[in-house]
Amino acid sequence: MLSLRSYQNSAADFLFEHDRAMVLAPVGAGKTAATLTAMREMIEQGHARRWLVIAPLRVATSVWPAEASKWAPTLTVAVACGSPAKRKEALDSCARVVVTNYDNLQWLAEQKLDFDAVVFDELTRLKNPSGARFKALNKVIKDVRIRWGLTGSFTSNGLEDVFGQCKIIDQGLLGRSKGAFMQQYFWPYHRGTHTEWEPLAGALGQVMKRISQATYVLKPGVYTDTLPPLHTVEVPVEMEMREYDAMRKNFVVEFDSETAIAQNAAVVTQKLQQMAAGFIYTDQARWLSTHKLDAVEDLLSENQRAPTIVWYQYVAEREELQRRIKHAVDVRDAGAIEAWCAGKVEVLLAHPASAGHGLNLQSGGCHMIWLSLPWSLELYEQAVGRLHRSGQTKDVWCYVIQTKGTIDQRILAALKEKKSLAKIALEELK
Repeated sequence: MLSLRSYQNSAADFLFEHDRAMVLAPVGAGKTAATLTAMREMIEQGHARRWLVIAPLRVATSVWPAEASKWAPTLTVAVACGSPAKRKEALDSCARVVVTNYDNLQWLAEQKLDFDAVVFDELTRLKNPSGARFKALNKVIKDVRIRWGLTGSFTSNGLEDVFGQCKIIDQGLLGRSKGAFMQQYFWPYHRGTHTEWEPLAGALGQVMKRISQATYVLKPGVYTDTLPPLHTVEVPVEMEMREYDAMRKNFVVEFDSETAIAQNAAVVTQKLQQMAAGFIYTDQARWLSTHKLDAVEDLLSENQRAPTIVWYQYVAEREELQRRIKHAVDVRDAGAIEAWCAGKVEVLLAHPASAGHGLNLQSGGCHMIWLSLPWSLELYEQAVGRLHRSGQTKDVWCYVIQTKGTIDQRILAALKEKKSLAKIALEELK
């Protein structure tokens, strides 16, 4: 059996000693390995009988079964994904660990379950306590004594997200009512017709102190010192700005045969990101510039065609990349992940929402390119963590293509601001 690193052993010990617990550790730190070790010991010593693991789909089908064979080979694992019949077969099996995905939670709530322990992988998926999947899950686990949550992005999008994650673990941490939580730690202000909430001074520290007894946080430096460096390089590019400026100022762009109109500020934000990438959706994708696509090909050439993941946001970007780079492989293709990890793929195309969580891709390469950035820090960090994670042996190079004078720069600034909040939250828990 493989051996955990010292910090992973500490995390496993913390879980073993706490029935209700969260592990907050950077992407790729080996949370799954530590958790499986603790799960195995809980079963072997009679503290737990059967585990339910809930994870994003690709993580449930690809990561947990593979990691269990390495870190807890004595545990039988059944994957409850796919058709209702396959899910039911997994639930009714004698497997000590059943893994399913978050999209199945409402179906799961209708089944007769037999679990006394549950793990929530990517706990941030449960940040909304009023959501349908949260409510369904709450019914499922009302009698489940042991609850563990794993995340690398606890506060990525703000302090408000913490409540739902804590409630599903233990209602005693921050209370039962989100309204009461908001009243205690936030103040309301009006922006137009909407009411928004801002954390009170010192609220972050108070919240983190309140939940610290149930939270294991990987100390800064302990994990990062075990990884090779991550080099983030902003790649500035330029484009003709006439159409972009028209959309930004007037919410409309006129072409020879059609007009693109944004109905409101939210839509214009999406249109501006599309235009910064070189296209705009009207009835279909209309390409205005190839500046970012050219930059991708230049980077691939400069890096001597080293294996590279290209992260995109829009279908139009993926389709154009596939047209220009004939040997590019879509991560959704059958066998794509295995081929990448075996070093047989030169360019892997992926969307951070579908391939950014949980997948171990570090053995396939050490380069990535962001064609367009997500607004979500969680998606960004999770995607970067596919390569910059435990087991990576080379420096990781992350290229962020930025169109000068566009919303690209605003998105990157927003990600940086949210990242500072995440760092502060972890410091408060030390």
